[in-house]
Amino acid sequence: MPQEGHPGRAARLAWEGGLVDDDEEQRRAERAAQADYHVAAQERREAAESVKAQVLIDRFVERANAAGLPTEELTASPWSGGGRYRTGVSGWYLKQNRSIGVSTDGGYYVLVVAPERFGRWRRVALAPTPPPLQVGKGGRDGDSVALDILLDLRFDWSDVPGS
Repeated sequence: MPQEGHPGRAARLAWEGGLVDDDEEQRRAERAAQADYHVAAQERREAAESVKAQVLIDRFVERANAAGLPTEELTASPWSGGGRYRTGVSGWYLKQNRSIGVSTDGGYYVLVVAPERFGRWRRVALAPTPPPLQVGKGGRDGDSVALDILLDLRFDWSDVPGS
């Protein structure tokens, strides 16, 4: 028969939400502090990356305007894939599937949105997002491309409506 001070009982009580020793609380606090540190470091990396990417986008907007690249209203598609929603944002698509766009003022837009009731008849609110240096990172094989390459490739499109 186990005694009150037996380590098996303390472990079982900790598992059941009961007694927790000080060492366990300290380990949890250390793990939480480590996780917070890593989240903050990732946010700093992404912010620095976005600053570099925004410079590339600003150069693209200048080049596109100088080259006379025609703009159009960017449309967004719902996650479900059915139809397109008007956004009221004017600019250029960066991908042939029209999932990424840049506005004339240098805003970077992901043009895939949550399905919205009456979205086909009304404009949907669309906010610019911080641009990444690697578009599609974490996606399927072949979906990821460097932003600078994507911006350069945009000039190779023939600007026939619906291209």
